[in-house]
Amino acid sequence: MATLKDISKLAGVSQSAVSRILNRDASLSVSQETRQRVLEAAETLHYHKSRAMNRAAFRMGVVQWFSAEQEMQDHYYLMVRKGIEDFCVKNSIAIARAFRTDADYMEALKGVDGLACIGKFSGEEVQRFIGICPNIVFLDMTVPDYEITTLTMDFKQAVDTALAYLDRLGHNRIAFLGGREYMSNGEAVRDERQRAFVSYMKKHKKEYQPFLKEGDYSTVSGYHMMEELLRGKTFPTAVFAASDAIALGAMKAIEDHGLSVPGNISIIGFNDTEMAAYTSPALTTIHAPAYDMGQHGANFLYVSSNLSIETPLKVKIPCSLVERESCGPNMEGGMKCEREDSHRG
Repeated sequence: MATLKDISKLAGVSQSAVSRILNRDASLSVSQETRQRVLEAAETLHYHKSRAMNRAAFRMGVVQWFSAEQEMQDHYYLMVRKGIEDFCVKNSIAIARAFRTDADYMEALKGVDGLACIGKFSGEEVQRFIGICPNIVFLDMTVPDYEITTLTMDFKQAVDTALAYLDRLGHNRIAFLGGREYMSNGEAVRDERQRAFVSYMKKHKKEYQPFLKEGDYSTVSGYHMMEELLRGKTFPTAVFAASDAIALGAMKAIEDHGLSVPGNISIIGFNDTEMAAYTSPALTTIHAPAYDMGQHGANFLYVSSNLSIETPLKVKIPCSLVERESCGPNMEGGMKCEREDSHRG
């Protein structure tokens, strides 16, 4: 049976520090990396104490629907996972990480006490995850089954906030630039932002069909979708992009066509990534608290394991508008159907 001495040797940390880390001594000043190294060493050596005495016995599984490489290009999902893992490190909880693209990702999750599933998964995968661990939460995925806990962004509230803001600025021709996502079985995932956009535009009797575009969640796609709009007979006066990456591509296309943001076209992004504050002009965007969603999900799994409550939750997390420089009043006069060739740049 493994001892504190064994963990100390494997982790390269003193026995006293190992003991204090495993017992969640908040007064101990060590780096998060050191804490995690001790927890991983304890897990490797199958070190266990009574759960009443040692919370490190709790092991949390985290599965990401992206590959590790894809995740590095998607700030949103990276921040969700970081929120979960920071919670675990702070609370001395062992972590079992897996990416769906890993060959043995299901095997890596066996035996976990709580399972956080990040992203979009097929119905078959959902059932397989529940078979591994019934103490489960899905983050950023709406699961129709009311017996399953989900945490998602309140996309309707977010889109309504963005479009109401553009409304106040006098914009009527508003474009939507979205992306497509697919589950492992090839089934398309409908973007709730697009659904909310169409609902708002219909309710306020605004034309939207010519300005509705769908590509993928990338800067390149944002550029091409915006170019399609700029080749049309009528420009939008404002654009709501389903991600900051899409918004950045759209801004570049507008610039390449000799137009300006927000002088000719206003743009709102979504996510509030770090780069949004450093674009020129700085990007107005919807702040989606992805890191907080990860923290809430991890906290739910840990707390629910210590309670007799089995009632699932369906949680929608509110988003907020971050006003910067990429939106301005509707300059309708410069956006009529006929355009000068000089606008093309």
